[in-house]
Amino acid sequence: MHHGTSAELRRSLVDRIEVAGIALILGLMTLVTFANVVARYVFNTNILWALETTVFLFAWLVLLGASHCVKISAHIGVDLILNLVPRGLRKALVLLSVAVCLAFSGMLLVGAWHYWWPFATSRAWYEVNDIPMVFLPDLMATWFNEGEEYEKLPRFIPYAALPIGLFLLTLRFLQAGWDIAMDHRVMLIASHDAEGEEMLAEMRREADAGTLNQAVHASRQDGER
Repeated sequence: MHHGTSAELRRSLVDRIEVAGIALILGLMTLVTFANVVARYVFNTNILWALETTVFLFAWLVLLGASHCVKISAHIGVDLILNLVPRGLRKALVLLSVAVCLAFSGMLLVGAWHYWWPFATSRAWYEVNDIPMVFLPDLMATWFNEGEEYEKLPRFIPYAALPIGLFLLTLRFLQAGWDIAMDHRVMLIASHDAEGEEMLAEMRREADAGTLNQAVHASRQDGER
């Protein structure tokens, strides 16, 4: 029992960190874009590194958001056929779709790693175009650039969105497949039919409650008479 509670707490903590990271990236994008607009139209100047920063942050946002959406079943999909077949066949088809997604994300992960790794090793001296190097310049120079300080941010830092994001995406597909196999989860995608059924059930409950209130009101009126 205690072990299960600890696992749930760890998962909750990871979820909060993930959501907070996505929110932080989105907030930074908004702040940088707003500051650049103010600088351009109010002070007639430009923040040179704003556009490139926004582009890199957007890449992180998309990749982290994609993995998070797999975890919470928020990706849009077509579930018409799945809703027409028996439960056992539906589970098999969903697991098949998970396997296809795993194969695809795995290939992307391998390609992303082979693309990013040279920027962290043999081509670590490559810098971005506009973003200045503002944190740990001496340490980064010693570790990655043979002691030569970076003037701009090394490319392997923003490019790390590729292997990290795709690793998380692959991990989320593995977790989704396990949850589906263990019957802890039904669908890989957002099931709109299920949402519609919940809305209809809520409408029926409200209608039943309204009918009950009307009956109670009518009985009270009869009693007063």
